[in-house]
Amino acid sequence: MLTRKQLELLLFINERMKEEGVPPSFEEMKEALDLQSKSGVHRLIVALEERGFIRRMPNRARALEVLKLPDAYNPAVAKKGTFKPNVIDGTLGKVRTLPSANDRQPAPAAANANVVVPMMGRIAAGVPIAAIQDHSANIPIPPDMLGNGEHYALEVKGDSMIDAGIFDGDTVLIRKGETAMNGDIVVALVDDEEATLKRLRKKGDSVALEAANPAYETRIFGPDRVRVQGKLVGLLRKY
Repeated sequence: MLTRKQLELLLFINERMKEEGVPPSFEEMKEALDLQSKSGVHRLIVALEERGFIRRMPNRARALEVLKLPDAYNPAVAKKGTFKPNVIDGTLGKVRTLPSANDRQPAPAAANANVVVPMMGRIAAGVPIAAIQDHSANIPIPPDMLGNGEHYALEVKGDSMIDAGIFDGDTVLIRKGETAMNGDIVVALVDDEEATLKRLRKKGDSVALEAANPAYETRIFGPDRVRVQGKLVGLLRKY
């Protein structure tokens, strides 16, 4: 059974997906449900995920997969084996349908070809801002600059990482992942809403996001407030 607020949020997300093709922001969810804070939205999303109604997509801000609706709101039940869930993909700003296993075809890889990396918007190298906004462009990158794994690019906004050689207007290349070592420069998602580029430091149960500019203070959070979205592996700069 869902609580009234859980049901309201689930239906709100589903309707937004059908009407506009993009997910609501945490602020829009908070206002739609008349909640006092975004942490209340986070708790409802966790509860819906635990009950199997939605699934959060890893390494993507505001990306949710709606798995099902309560029977009373889902009269057309898909036959077993034919269900293709809609994905609310906040990073790309569109809705897509996941292919079934039989539909998936491996893409041919050209030898020594550049790797196409999606440019996902701006990220703050100062006070956190909404970072992964949209899939605005693709950029070709030599494969030996990236290594294994899935990657994306972000434009840096701010000067808090200048002592690490990262300047305002630079493009950083990020390898997707949820883990990092102490001292790594990472994209960190704070409270599932705001992202920033900082050096990661862990001590006990605390997580510190450390700037590389003495003008900025180190920000310290509890372990449940910060999620690593990827690690810095390269940088592009225009002169």
